[in-house]
Amino acid sequence: MKTFAKRLKTMLKVDARRMFTMPAVWIMFGISLALPVLILVMTSFVGVAEAGEGAVAFTNVWQAIGSAGGMSMDLTGMCNINLLYFLAAIFTCLFVGEDFRSGYVKNLFTVRSRKIDYVLSKTIVLFAAACGMFLCYFAGAMIGGGIAGLSFDTAEVGASAGGIALCMISKIFFAPVFVSIALTLATVGKQRLWLSVLGTLAAGMLLFTMIPMMTPLNAGAFHVVLCVLGGPLFATGLGAVSCVILNKTSLV
Repeated sequence: MKTFAKRLKTMLKVDARRMFTMPAVWIMFGISLALPVLILVMTSFVGVAEAGEGAVAFTNVWQAIGSAGGMSMDLTGMCNINLLYFLAAIFTCLFVGEDFRSGYVKNLFTVRSRKIDYVLSKTIVLFAAACGMFLCYFAGAMIGGGIAGLSFDTAEVGASAGGIALCMISKIFFAPVFVSIALTLATVGKQRLWLSVLGTLAAGMLLFTMIPMMTPLNAGAFHVVLCVLGGPLFATGLGAVSCVILNKTSLV
């Protein structure tokens, strides 16, 4: 009989191979890379005067990563790296929904694979995909900031190089929260992709205002510990809910 570790290793290999052969994951990486370039370059070219009275344009490349303060409702507060949480959640719905649509899930559990193996493996590989999206966005922000001629001075945004590094770590480890929410709702929606996506976006909007507080641009060790511990714990709790849903509902 296979141990839990061996079962999980096998499932991870299968899920990783399936995910990285999907065109959707590479499209998501491409969007993550292009998004900050388009945002920074286009807003720079438009300018405050052409954007309308009272508009706030990007003046510093680090504004595309976040802010040192709380949530702001202007352009720089809404169009930044936090948008990737929704992108990662949508990809989760697409990936899991394809399992149900193709009949993969039913075949998988017919050969006695366990629900916990499936949920844990999906959470890990989808977290890896989210990490890739955040790194692509960061690279795109550097490219876009260079093209737009924006300032890279960290002091202008009330942060430091170390704080920005901790900010990125915090944001990456906060991703399991959105991944696990999407995974749970995908097990509810199953083949009904529209249902899981709408539910995920609605739930994500409720958490969106928390992200700047949990992952500020001037993040410290406290924020990193909070996200590194809180994200996986939240994912574990919702993972248990996903297992219950898979056990209590039809797989089609």
